[in-house]
Amino acid sequence: MSLPCGIRNYSYDTDTAIIRTRTQWVLFILFLVLLSTLPLYLPRSGLEVMNLMGITVVSIVGLNILMGYCGQLSIGHAGFMAVGAYTTAILSNSLGLPFLASLILSGLSAGLVGLLFGMPSLRVKGFYLAITTIAAQFIIIWILNHWTDVTRGAMGMSVPIAEIGPLKLDSEIDQFYLIMSIAALSVFFATNLARGRIGRAFIAVRDNDLAAEVMGINVFAYKLLAFFLGCFFAGIAGSLYAQYRGNITPEDFTFVQSILYIGILIIGGLGTAIGPILGVIFIRLLEQLVLFLSPMIEQTFSGLPTGFATGLSPMIFGLVMIIFLIFEPHGLAHRWQLFKASYRLWPFSY
Repeated sequence: MSLPCGIRNYSYDTDTAIIRTRTQWVLFILFLVLLSTLPLYLPRSGLEVMNLMGITVVSIVGLNILMGYCGQLSIGHAGFMAVGAYTTAILSNSLGLPFLASLILSGLSAGLVGLLFGMPSLRVKGFYLAITTIAAQFIIIWILNHWTDVTRGAMGMSVPIAEIGPLKLDSEIDQFYLIMSIAALSVFFATNLARGRIGRAFIAVRDNDLAAEVMGINVFAYKLLAFFLGCFFAGIAGSLYAQYRGNITPEDFTFVQSILYIGILIIGGLGTAIGPILGVIFIRLLEQLVLFLSPMIEQTFSGLPTGFATGLSPMIFGLVMIIFLIFEPHGLAHRWQLFKASYRLWPFSY
């Protein structure tokens, strides 16, 4: 990261630190205070949106490791979330495991499934690898629909609310603190991973896998590790989603969602620490805005053919995304870097 004239880092630890200056520490603490006090003045509907944002952030963090840092195109991320969600449902209902245990095992199960579908990355890349992950999406959903003895098929499965020791997290506020804590830990882990040896190896594989192999990097091993980590976070997100909703079906994890997750990551900024957060905030708030405007849109265009007005909302949503990508192709993270450079938030160290 380039710094303004006259500012330099005097040690490697300072250069790789996530929070480097006193100003950044102040802003970070203010952000934590604001986030922790949101339940005091947000209505229930606002907390629901925030909770869904937190779950999506965990999932997009995994996709960012896989696509943004390692350059492995995946279009089946919702399928890996489904693995985590159903693992939590099965472990909680059949074995009675506590939430934290089922949460970790859900991540591991999704990571192992990701390893299985990541093996073709040794031979194929780019759009050919994307087709493999599309196949993973449809294979996973097909199994969930037809393995009725375990998954109950289209009827879905109920999932108990999370309990941590004697605490039962049965309110929106409790869920908010649980989900946001896990989302913060996920972002922290991914950011540190990207700044370390593994992250540098991922970036080398992404930029030029042949050159990375010449330099001694085990390309296939790092690709598999990226698939495992990316799908691990998808499994964690799926587990959080399952216990938050209380009931899941295969229809909760569609191919359209997988496409949307890629759009969120691109809009936020591929291969950046803050990109998943900014992308999720932008898309989820845009969804809420479109839902708010839908009744007015349908009233305004009520004279049009039946069904046309209903389709205007997703059309507007897609149009906004296209316009955004035209005028901000590098994502919101790039705009945030320009903002910091303009207002000189970065260099203050006093």
